[in-house]
Amino acid sequence: VVSARTYSDFTTQATFEVKKCDVFKLDEAPATQVVMTRDEGLQYYRTMQTMRRMELKADQLYKQKIIRGFCHLYDGQEACAVGIEASINLKDHLITAYRAHGYTLTRGGTVKEIMAELTGRRGGIAKGKGGSMHMYCKHFYGGNGIVGAQVPLGAGVALACKYKDTDELCVCLYGDGAANQGQIFETYNMAALWKLPVIFICENNRYGMGTSVERAAASTDYFKRGEFIPGLRVDGMDILCVREATRFAADHCRSGKGPILMELQTYRYHGHSMSDPGVSYRTREEIQEVRSKSDPISLLKDRLLSNNMASVEELKEIDVEVRKEIEDAAQFATTDPEPPLEELCNHIFSNNPPVEVRGTNPWAKLKSLS
Repeated sequence: VVSARTYSDFTTQATFEVKKCDVFKLDEAPATQVVMTRDEGLQYYRTMQTMRRMELKADQLYKQKIIRGFCHLYDGQEACAVGIEASINLKDHLITAYRAHGYTLTRGGTVKEIMAELTGRRGGIAKGKGGSMHMYCKHFYGGNGIVGAQVPLGAGVALACKYKDTDELCVCLYGDGAANQGQIFETYNMAALWKLPVIFICENNRYGMGTSVERAAASTDYFKRGEFIPGLRVDGMDILCVREATRFAADHCRSGKGPILMELQTYRYHGHSMSDPGVSYRTREEIQEVRSKSDPISLLKDRLLSNNMASVEELKEIDVEVRKEIEDAAQFATTDPEPPLEELCNHIFSNNPPVEVRGTNPWAKLKSLS
C-alpha cells in the first residue's frame, strides 16, 4: 500500500510546539519546542492504537462474561503510558495502581499475555492468577489493588536503586482519587529526606470513581502537593508533552536532586471500572467533547499527516495489523486452558524448596513450588 509513495518522500523528523508545563519550586521547565522523528511517531501511533484496541476488546469480552471480576480500562489515557516509557529505560522501574493494562504493554508484556491474564488462562502474564489488577513483568511491579498502596512500595524500589548505587529510577503512579491518602504524604517526606530517585506521577483523569476532583480535594493543584518536592503540571493528552516532561523529571532524579512530582492532566473514556457506566456523574457530551478536541491518538495522527511524516494509507495499514493482533490475542485468551488446581499455591515464595500449604480446612493440603 505504501509503495505508492517511497519512504524518501516523507519528512524524517519535525519540530513541534507543545503546551508549556506549569512548574513548582523549579527554576527551569521542560522544553516547549520538541523534535519527533518519523520512526518514533509511527511507533507511538502503533503502541497507542494497540492499547486502545486492546481495551475495547476487553470491554467486549467483559460484556460477554468471558472476563470476570474487577476490570479498569485505560482508553483515553494512552499518551501517559507511552510518553513516560519513551523517556525512561527498560532497566528503570515502574509501579502503578489497578488501571495497569497499558503499562503492562509498554513495560514489555505482549497483547496475548495481557488478554489471557484478563480471562484467567495459563498463558497469562501472571499465569492466569492475577487478573486485570495484578500483572507483572521485569522491572514492573503491578498492578496494585489497594488505593495508594503502591506509592510507598515505589519509594522502596527507589531506595533499592540508591542503595545499590545504580543509575536507575522508579516511576511511581497513582490517580487523583488516591492523592489524598496519608501514606502518600508520608512517602513524600521519606523520599525527600533520603533524596530518592523517584518520579511521583499523579494521573489526574478528573474523577476518583464517580467523584470529581473539585468535590474531593481542597486543592486540585496536585503537582504542588509535595510542598517541599518540586513539581510539574503536564498536558497528559499530548504524548510529546508527556515525553519531554518525563525526560526532564528523569534527568532531575538521575542528577541526584531527589524526587520530583508530575501531574498528568488526562481523561478516561470508560467509567471507573466495568461496573460503572460512567455517565451518571458526567454527561455524554463532556466525554464526546474530550474525544473530539483532545484525543491523544487523533492529535498524534494529525501531526504525522500535516507534517508529511506518514500517509493516510500507511496509518490505515497499521490499524489493520493492530486489529489482527488483538483478534488473535482474544482468540488465544478464550481457548487457552485455565491453570490446573494443583498450581493454585505455586509461586508463594521465590527460590524456595517445596512447602505444604494448608487448604480451606486443616486436612486439605496443597503444595507450593517456586
